[in-house]
Amino acid sequence: MRVAIAGAGLAGLSCAKYLIDAGHTPIVLERRDVLGGLVAAWKDSDGDWYETGLHAFFGAYPNMLQLLKELGIQDRLQWKEHTLIFNQPEKPGTLSRFDVPDIPSPFNIIASILRNNDMLTWEQKIRFAIGLLPAIVRGQKYVEEMDKYSFAEWLKRQGIGERVASDVFIAASKALTFINPDEVSSTILLTALNRFLQERYGSKIAFLDGSPTERLCQPIVDYITAGGGQVRLNAPLKQIVLNPDGTVKEFLLRGLNGEPDEVVTADFYVSAMSVDALKVMLPEPWQQIDCFQKLEGLEGVPVINLHLWFDRKLTDIDQLLFSRSPLLSVYADMSNTCREYANPDRSMLELVLAPAKDWISKSDEEIIAATMTELEKLLPEHFGQENPAKLLKSHVVKTPRSVYKATPGRQQYRPPQKTPIANFFLSGSYTMQRYLGSMEGAVLSGKLTAQAICESLPEASASNLQTLTRTPATNAATA
Repeated sequence: MRVAIAGAGLAGLSCAKYLIDAGHTPIVLERRDVLGGLVAAWKDSDGDWYETGLHAFFGAYPNMLQLLKELGIQDRLQWKEHTLIFNQPEKPGTLSRFDVPDIPSPFNIIASILRNNDMLTWEQKIRFAIGLLPAIVRGQKYVEEMDKYSFAEWLKRQGIGERVASDVFIAASKALTFINPDEVSSTILLTALNRFLQERYGSKIAFLDGSPTERLCQPIVDYITAGGGQVRLNAPLKQIVLNPDGTVKEFLLRGLNGEPDEVVTADFYVSAMSVDALKVMLPEPWQQIDCFQKLEGLEGVPVINLHLWFDRKLTDIDQLLFSRSPLLSVYADMSNTCREYANPDRSMLELVLAPAKDWISKSDEEIIAATMTELEKLLPEHFGQENPAKLLKSHVVKTPRSVYKATPGRQQYRPPQKTPIANFFLSGSYTMQRYLGSMEGAVLSGKLTAQAICESLPEASASNLQTLTRTPATNAATA
């Protein structure tokens, strides 16, 4: 079967990869000139990479890890020491660590919390542990039911003080969802906490050894093309053309550089576009269908990613850092964490500005100036001297609509991969799957979409589902 997929982000590429495994022929159509969607990266005139986001991989990403293993590129993940590191704003330049011992879960996470006395008092630790019990004992059903509360509201209902939210979970919430605990659905953070508590290496972090475009997306493309599929860049979808019965007749691609529009036909069609782009492209006859009407309840959250190159080393820390800054979410010195970006003499900091709703329309100069002010607080030893570190160059990457904004009540709007249209399917981390909007969610959604397509075929044609339905190992992050 031939399947046309609009979008070459991780969801679209993963969907195509698993369709190849099932014996089908995908053609992936990407409107831009770069692979990856929300993990896209570019090279500047100096040959330096800059990315759409600061992409950290967790041990609790079983489908991503399984995909890398199937592609034979799992060694491209550089696993870091099993720890979570937070800045202490009240003590500039001081870090607080949650070192996770190599013992079975959940005792490893419990031990890391108990051994940290910088950020939580013993009373807070006990209250937090008691508050988490319902999520641990009652499982994912309870977690899903908590979607009606923000995480800040959930903490209050559990008798957990506001300081726990301000000290730990503002940083975690901004890192995972780009919004604050008083905005984010408690389902999102409770899901992440459950994964970290249930999987021995769930909270262990890795960085890719180079740019996501080259080191992650291109191998998927190579796999697809080797299996007879296609991936086309500069192929923007102009219209989803319908048959009289409301099914998809064809994808109409917009011609570029004076070329005529192009028709792409297939047996099945997939939108692997962002939810915001899909809402714009929906054919008018579909807009009254409940499945598509619910998409109005989802929208992407703005995100800003910064890359700052300095004239000296600012840190030797080879790990993701939670800034606990009111402006910044997480950051890392990529000259330490990423093999391809390594530099023994100079730092390149990659930082995420979040929440970004008040900053997305500001100039790059304003954003960089505000970030530098925050860095002076985070790294005072390099900026408070007579000879402060000099910023050599910078890149600011704005994404006005990134992953869906995971506010309370959003779960009911997330659609399944199979739609009421017989030959049209959805893929993307906003679709219903067990993970939040993330790289793992995108990969899992692509796999689920491929599975849904195969299951819609006659039984004789759907005999190659074994690869798609195989349960991935959850403890692969032992490197």
